Amino acid sequence: MDDFLFAIPPLPSADWERHNQEQRQVWEGFSRGAQSRVPMILGVNPRFLLCDRRYNPRGVTFREYMTDPEVMWRVQREFALFARHFLPYDHEMGMPEEWHIYLDPQNVGEAAWFGAEVLYPDGDVPDTRPLLGDDNKGMLFEKGLPDPFGGLYGHLRDFYEKYAAGWTFLGRPGVCDPSGFGTDGPFTVACNLRGAAEFCMDLYLDPDYAQELLEFITQATIRRMNAWNAYFGQPVPDNFWFADDSIALLSTEDYERFVLPFHQKLIAGVTSGKGRNHTIHLCGDASRHFRLICDRLHVTAFDTGYPIQHGKLMRELGPEVTVQGGPPVALLQNGTPERVTAETRRILEEVLPCTRRFILREANNLPPGTPLANVAAMYEAARRYGRYERQPD
Repeated sequence: MDDFLFAIPPLPSADWERHNQEQRQVWEGFSRGAQSRVPMILGVNPRFLLCDRRYNPRGVTFREYMTDPEVMWRVQREFALFARHFLPYDHEMGMPEEWHIYLDPQNVGEAAWFGAEVLYPDGDVPDTRPLLGDDNKGMLFEKGLPDPFGGLYGHLRDFYEKYAAGWTFLGRPGVCDPSGFGTDGPFTVACNLRGAAEFCMDLYLDPDYAQELLEFITQATIRRMNAWNAYFGQPVPDNFWFADDSIALLSTEDYERFVLPFHQKLIAGVTSGKGRNHTIHLCGDASRHFRLICDRLHVTAFDTGYPIQHGKLMRELGPEVTVQGGPPVALLQNGTPERVTAETRRILEEVLPCTRRFILREANNLPPGTPLANVAAMYEAARRYGRYERQPD
């Protein structure tokens, strides 16, 4: 591995086929509501290697990753190798028949697409600088809707066309999956472009402008997502996965008044209209909105962050709604395996009596520096304490 970008440890020997058979059985059972235990996933990406000097002694930067297609390709394939051998959860592990990489705009893609400057702090993920000040609030309206393949998204399309197929890694073929054309949500994008405090004040002090900006972002997003869907040759989906983390800043009344109509427009604009099982990712303390989101958006799955009262939430939403959640990332990063095990067990014992639609995960986005022993402890706790006593009749 001398030509690797990262200092990946020697690959462990393990009974990967046994693990892979177990995780397949868990997910097959979950699809029928007959799983033997709670499944576990991880939200983790190349940040885990890029921002940890133990694995990144060469100092490969996010700027290089985001701007050089070859670096993104090399980083992603090495991260895939790392995840398949050192991060245990219910996914396929060991060497694959085929490598899969993806288009990665991180959390800056949409704001950068609208024209925001991308910042690259040393040793951290990229960010963007707010674009719309009090003196130029209407500049985007004057420019018109951006090209769906412009800016950073043009760079990602170039990456896809170069690495869609026809490459190998460690003797195995690789492909780039259609990806990278989702959304972080109109309210979150508005906060990125205007500044969170500024846009929240706009809702009250300049509501006509706030609504115009949300409408502009929503229409641009629909146009972009449909263009990318057509580019990849994908059918129009029935169901939709999206996020809008910044609605945690709002009361439920203000979410319903200011933002919910744009979530409805977004779903209607990018789906067939037939779906009744949409998914939303919401970090932070947003669970007060969940019942309304279920009822008005036909969302039946929530990907959560922290803080969440898992048992209380599952009881409120009912056994048909899927919730993904688990121990906070600060505990995984800084705690001990014993503390991780105890917290995972506590959460599982809260939710097991309520539902078979709970998926264990870190809350939210596994950070660099997390000891691998803590990830292993979480997975072993899922396997031990996440078991259902009996199968449904």
